[in-house]
Amino acid sequence: MTRIAIYPGTFDPFTNGHLDILTTALALADELVVAIGVHPTKSTMFSLDERKAMIGDAIAALPGEQAAHVRVTSFDGLTVAAATDVGATLIVRGLRNAADFDYEMQMAATNAVLAPQVKTVFVPASPGSRHITATLVRQIVGMGGDVSPFVPPVIMRRLKDTAGRRND
Repeated sequence: MTRIAIYPGTFDPFTNGHLDILTTALALADELVVAIGVHPTKSTMFSLDERKAMIGDAIAALPGEQAAHVRVTSFDGLTVAAATDVGATLIVRGLRNAADFDYEMQMAATNAVLAPQVKTVFVPASPGSRHITATLVRQIVGMGGDVSPFVPPVIMRRLKDTAGRRND
């Protein structure tokens, strides 16, 4: 039986922290589905298509055969519904700190009631990426700063291209 895990998030933009959790999650499942959450009331820096393309670029740059075990999709409802839709039995959530833990425990308990067949797995962020958030990256980009330490090189190129187009 193929073990499928879903890694949900907004990924606006995809960061080294996201990549850290993604590569760890690959060891937990045969297939990993990166699921981009779309919320009509949430304003994002990048469109869904741009986020899909950025994540696709980051996945394509993975070493060896890892990329073959990852796919990208989007969803606009409950995470457990998206998990069920893709056949996932695991939801992967990254933890950077105690605040993440408190929030994610609450979500895991709620999801366990809604879909007991889908288990939540917490993956601790590596020490080098615990401080990285997409919000921080967006703020730095918005102020013209260098985010290269916080995002994969393929994402950095897209950020530069997008910033250039938006400034034209």
